[in-house]
Amino acid sequence: MAMKRFDSINVIPFIDIMLVLLAIVLTTATFIAQGKIDINLPKANQEAAPPQDPPITLSIDRDGAAYYNDEAVTLEDLSLRLSGLDKETSIVMRVDEAVPFAGFVSVVDILKTQKLERLSIVTQRPQ
Repeated sequence: MAMKRFDSINVIPFIDIMLVLLAIVLTTATFIAQGKIDINLPKANQEAAPPQDPPITLSIDRDGAAYYNDEAVTLEDLSLRLSGLDKETSIVMRVDEAVPFAGFVSVVDILKTQKLERLSIVTQRPQ
């Protein structure tokens, strides 16, 4: 009894599975990339990528409310929370473009006071 010889391998099921996995990854990536707080980011020609280690996210919405990792805080609470962080902690700031410059400066001043200088500011490219 001779074995049947394989002349080719059927890769269509493999391609189907890969396309389903790609659709799942792309769908979840769009939800992850969107922040939970509604912020209209300012435009910049150079868009810096956030650092790879898990950073602390500071956000300021259009009403001037501050958020520490998506949790609303006052500037005093923000200063207290940042005081316990390691000086090498990465900070990512998301600030609505409608926020007055003084609101941005007050948060940066708190960061400088705590000697947290690994700061990235999230922007979006002009369209």
